[in-house]
Amino acid sequence: MTPEERLAELGLTLPKVVPPVAAYVPTSRTGNHVYVSGQVPFVDGKLADTGKVGADVTAERAAELARICALNALAALAAEVGELSRVVKIVKVVGFVASAPDFTGQPQVINGASELLVEVLGEAGKHARSAVGVAALPLDAPVEVELIAEVR
Repeated sequence: MTPEERLAELGLTLPKVVPPVAAYVPTSRTGNHVYVSGQVPFVDGKLADTGKVGADVTAERAAELARICALNALAALAAEVGELSRVVKIVKVVGFVASAPDFTGQPQVINGASELLVEVLGEAGKHARSAVGVAALPLDAPVEVELIAEVR
């Protein structure tokens, strides 16, 4: 089954890649690696939620938002390489969580992204990862996810 077929089975479609709002590009390819810029949880061009996790946003909702970030990252990756079946491996995921001062559940939040990548890409979706709490993210997004992929 192709990654695109797995997406369809999950009831998901790749969204349009959101144009950058500053001086960067959605992806940067060097050799057989694609670096995907940080993705926030945009749905139809708008943030799905805002605020700090552990104060304004629950950890469960933040995990859903991380899943949206990963879907947006897959869309950017597919736009760069043509189709997700060209992904050999997701090498690394870095997740940022805008956290209330006492919130320490960043790994559980970023699991939303990690789980989607494995659901869509299977073994190729397993990756090394960092989950980092930060004071604030662009546009008051609760979560941001970036990744590095090896492609053929």
